[in-house]
Amino acid sequence: MPRKKIVFIIVEGPSDDEALGVILNRLYNKNAVHLEIVHGDITSERSVTPKNIAAKIGNLVRGYAAANHYKAVDFQEVIHLIDMDGAYISEDFVTEDAEMEKPFYTTEEIWTARPKHLIERNRRKSENVNRICFINRVWNSLPYSAYYMSVNLDHVLYNKPNSTDEEKETNAYLFAKKYKENLADFLRFISDSDFSVCLDYRQSWEYIQEGRHSLERHTNLGICFKEMKG
Repeated sequence: MPRKKIVFIIVEGPSDDEALGVILNRLYNKNAVHLEIVHGDITSERSVTPKNIAAKIGNLVRGYAAANHYKAVDFQEVIHLIDMDGAYISEDFVTEDAEMEKPFYTTEEIWTARPKHLIERNRRKSENVNRICFINRVWNSLPYSAYYMSVNLDHVLYNKPNSTDEEKETNAYLFAKKYKENLADFLRFISDSDFSVCLDYRQSWEYIQEGRHSLERHTNLGICFKEMKG
């Protein structure tokens, strides 16, 4: 019996894994799924630039492979889930509020105690995401594709963009419980909801870069499952 290929999926935090891990494992049941939790956002790291982001992503896969005695041929593809964080909005939609301990997102603006810092983060993140849109291969020519969850995964899955850590955990558990035995319902939810952007892959990325779309509730993840949905 042939060895299962690994679908390497990059997510930002543990609650992302809890919400989607079981569901993705069942959707890709002909392959082995590994969710790589990076505990942060690769696209907004200060050390990451459009010139090195492909290598940064590839190194994640290569590191996992080396630690588990895999080779590039053992991988099917690399899937990257990215929070948009309002990265493409105009600076005019970043509002200073000294009482905000961390950025607070609405569908029209971001409130933050450090507007200059956030504007710089958005510039850096948008430049890196612009590069990601054109990457289709990473380490040793592994197929790569990126999908956005804006403003973040909690926004898309639960419509709660400013969730606390406790709320993230609770909502992730309930989401996984609801859909792990109902994959068809999950595919309809992610592909056919009013927030689903299931255009051509490149067009879907052009869409999220327009106006305030990166603050609004949108995802193109449904494109990833197009063949499964039929």
